[in-house]
Amino acid sequence: MVGRLILILGDQLTEHIAALREADKSRDVVVMAEVRDEATYVRHHPKKIALIFAAMRKFAARLRDDGWDVRYTEYDDTDNAGSIVGELLRRAEQTGATEVIATEPGDWRLIEALTHAPIKVHQHEDDRFIASHKVFERWAKDRKSLRMEYFYREMRKATGLMMDGDDPAGGQWNFDHDNRAAPPKRIDYSGPMRFTPDETVEAVLDLVEAEFGSNFGQARPFWFATDHGQARQHLAHWVKKGLPDFGTYQDAMLTGERFLYHSFIALYMNIGLLDPREVCEAVEQAWRDRHAPINAAEGFIRQIIGWREYMRGLYYHGGPDYLDSNVLKHDRDLPDLYWGAETKMRCLSETVAQTRDEAYAHHIQRLMVTGNFALLAGVAPRQVHDWYLAVYADAFDWVMAGNTIGMTQFADGGLVASKPYVSSGNYIAKMSDYCGHCAYKVKDKTGPDACPFNLLFWHFMDRHRDRFQNNPRMAQMYRTFDRMNDDKRETVLREAGAFLDKLDAGETV
Repeated sequence: MVGRLILILGDQLTEHIAALREADKSRDVVVMAEVRDEATYVRHHPKKIALIFAAMRKFAARLRDDGWDVRYTEYDDTDNAGSIVGELLRRAEQTGATEVIATEPGDWRLIEALTHAPIKVHQHEDDRFIASHKVFERWAKDRKSLRMEYFYREMRKATGLMMDGDDPAGGQWNFDHDNRAAPPKRIDYSGPMRFTPDETVEAVLDLVEAEFGSNFGQARPFWFATDHGQARQHLAHWVKKGLPDFGTYQDAMLTGERFLYHSFIALYMNIGLLDPREVCEAVEQAWRDRHAPINAAEGFIRQIIGWREYMRGLYYHGGPDYLDSNVLKHDRDLPDLYWGAETKMRCLSETVAQTRDEAYAHHIQRLMVTGNFALLAGVAPRQVHDWYLAVYADAFDWVMAGNTIGMTQFADGGLVASKPYVSSGNYIAKMSDYCGHCAYKVKDKTGPDACPFNLLFWHFMDRHRDRFQNNPRMAQMYRTFDRMNDDKRETVLREAGAFLDKLDAGETV
């Protein structure tokens, strides 16, 4: 009897995925494929492509060892159809299958492709997440704004994580005020666990270098975990050595310390090598065992069952058109400095260089350095989104949309954030050591050495006054601006405009 095709995508690498639970091992055929359309819809970082291809190959081998019939297509196979739908049709012709069981992708582009495929595709909701679509929609119904903090509290109650009965552990929901320390003088953590590439990974690295060598970043050196066992080793390593100081310094930035105490776990969760509940339970247990303080455990768990779940819910709630939101009507092209062109701004050069080398930057580097600058400069939000999607190993459409369109660029008009996340250079000076090594002077508000963030901040405030002057969280900023004498305001705006003209002209800024 002819079975069905079971589609497993590159970010669905777990036996607990919905499509496999619906499958019959005795008759169904698993389809996995490395295809051009998925590898090239943005210019993905070579490390990201290598991670996904290597993890896919290892997961396919794991399924075969477990008795599954797996039809796997490598990127350079001569018969490769180049797309997921094309590969499904090719395998259907080989096997005689007439229907496909799939787990709903985290990308509207691929959801639409499967929905309109010339073969019957059943898309089951991805239930690796705590909040189903129905749960999120019930929470979001009739709300004018969707604040993560309130959603997070619902997730705490639903999971029981960091709860004492019906009350939050420690007597409060959020310990974020303890998680904003400036960078320490030194870091006592060696960073993520690093794995030596095996034969499978080396073959993938050779392929990626040959096919994607011109993309931003390099495949080697490569040390990511590429299977479930390695990912769990890394989790245990971080919980023991990185978690205790994670909370306190999670917003800090330090030259030469690319990981600080951060978990480097999102990329493994997002492709299926780690289960989010498993991760959160390990962190909670470390706190209950008095190995980590409550601000570290709560702060991390908030990122997972709060922010990560919220971003996923928002993606499907917003629909395909959310990515085209642009209420501020920003239309500047993404500057070349995001792709490694020279810049005199130390915070940006450090963050972009780290991104190029590691396919990683932590949330404050993304929000308050690259995101902040793009928003202040008026860069088109979709271009910002596509850059984040391309350059970070943990980036998938479902998780990046709310973070870029909503959080960093305020392009959704405040659905995610109650105000734009913009700042002058003072925030970066407080939370990093970047400014001490910069060609610009963060204390200069005008003049040839003035920090561009200082100039652009007021330029942003001025051009969007009609929208934000009545926002209670921004009123004090406008009062400060209005107290400037006319000459100073004119100088700030003129110098900001001149800076933007240089940016548009491709000059080094």
